[in-house]
Amino acid sequence: MTQKTGKNPIKRMLMLAFGCAFLASTSLSLFRMFTAPPPEETAGETSTETLAIEEQLKATEAGYEKVLAREPENRFALQGLVEIRLQMNDLKGAIAPLEKLIELDPNNENLLGLLLVIKEKAEQEQIENRVEQKNEN
Repeated sequence: MTQKTGKNPIKRMLMLAFGCAFLASTSLSLFRMFTAPPPEETAGETSTETLAIEEQLKATEAGYEKVLAREPENRFALQGLVEIRLQMNDLKGAIAPLEKLIELDPNNENLLGLLLVIKEKAEQEQIENRVEQKNEN
């Protein structure tokens, strides 16, 4: 049995060339990514997109509320309502449906933890609002 002690020099050269090309293209891409200015957004486009998103969230919220009016213990609708209200940054509004979900599934530790976090954040926002009002006066 004979063993090859050396590798094919052509394969070595190709591997070296491809490795260098890969490093060069990656470096160039990273350089362009970090040196290029961020794309400019016009205020009109941003506000229009924001309004469309808000309208969509409100419509979805209304849909979940209609389902809950017919089926107050619908877990899917309760969970969806919590998620939508959190996306809308309505922490206080998310508490009631979340408490109802916990009432339906009291052993779910994830829901209990989420409720604690939401209540803490809502309380923190309330304190910040009071401080801002005092500073304005």
